[in-house]
Amino acid sequence: MTGAGRRRIRGATEVQTTSQSTIPIAAPLLTDDDKRRVLEVLDSGQLVAGRWVRQFERAFSAYLGAAHGAATSSGGAALEVALQAAGIGPGARVVTTPFSFVSSANAILRCGAVPVFADIDRRTFNLDPASVEDAVVRTPGTRAILAVHLYGLPCAMNALMDLARRHHLVVIEDAAQAHGATFRGRKVGTFGAAGAFSFYPSKNLTTGEGGMVVTDDAGLAERAGMLVNVGQSSTYTYELLGSNNRMTEMAAAIGIGQLAGLDERNAVRRHNAARLTAGLRDLDWLVLPHEPRDSVHVYHQYTLRIPRARDRLARHLSACGIGTRVYYPTPIHHSPLYRRLGYGEARCPEAERAAAEVLSIPVHPAVGEQGIRRIVEAIGGFNPRY
Repeated sequence: MTGAGRRRIRGATEVQTTSQSTIPIAAPLLTDDDKRRVLEVLDSGQLVAGRWVRQFERAFSAYLGAAHGAATSSGGAALEVALQAAGIGPGARVVTTPFSFVSSANAILRCGAVPVFADIDRRTFNLDPASVEDAVVRTPGTRAILAVHLYGLPCAMNALMDLARRHHLVVIEDAAQAHGATFRGRKVGTFGAAGAFSFYPSKNLTTGEGGMVVTDDAGLAERAGMLVNVGQSSTYTYELLGSNNRMTEMAAAIGIGQLAGLDERNAVRRHNAARLTAGLRDLDWLVLPHEPRDSVHVYHQYTLRIPRARDRLARHLSACGIGTRVYYPTPIHHSPLYRRLGYGEARCPEAERAAAEVLSIPVHPAVGEQGIRRIVEAIGGFNPRY
């Protein structure tokens, strides 16, 4: 057992995983220091866009190796602001994945731009660069690629950045699930013009709710800062058509503490993932997560593929007191809204196949060693042929 697997996360409470308890699919770990800082904010009377937000913006962008950060009220807001600040507006075509949370594509629509769906790689669940290039070539007016680092695994950023350079495209990274993940030693969110992060409760780093745009471009950072603050460059001076998407001081105060423990929590996630892989690798009826050699996966989710018995396995694990979730059961282009908008004819067979086969199981730091053993034993005891 590694040191990361043995030690308890400082100041947090481990989920108790007795044979009678349920192991949830996600469990945010908040420390006593997180709570203390929130009370300090409440006592201060400064609840929005104060020193904690500025401190969190500086600390998180520095952690990633980016020059600037603009905190937002949610990950969806961060995506929309990143696109707008990068100049993506009405009529622009943006190539992205249909296998993601709907916010990825919604952010494009909310900018007045047009999503163009490319297919995914069957092993990584991320955008297939060959499919992206095909979409770019056949779609006049393509301005950008929105790359989603799904489940905590980096996209093939070398191929996507090369493609973007050859076709003069902007790259925006949706890193909502990939805090601290690296590709060839560099943290995701720092390859493109901007990266967008989410701090929702289930994420590797949570602020309760919130998000952030990170970038090395000072002009883009300035525009992002105005867009989240109703377009103001100074009090009552409106330069852009923005919205109120500011982060609260309470959220930022939580984020500061969460950031300090992010690498430790990611190490425990990776340890848990390795234990799951070791325990499940001999089961020939499921496919385990793939981690390319040039990537460091931070396992926001540990996602299996079960080609023929996914839903029965989910019911079996539920009966065993183990939480599961299908992320995501319907490709975005097949959802009712996107069908009504005319996207239903997009051809993305790998995304459609993944939606029918994926199942995520608990991997978060609160699971504990006993919980990992319970999960492995429960899956090992399942008969997929009946």
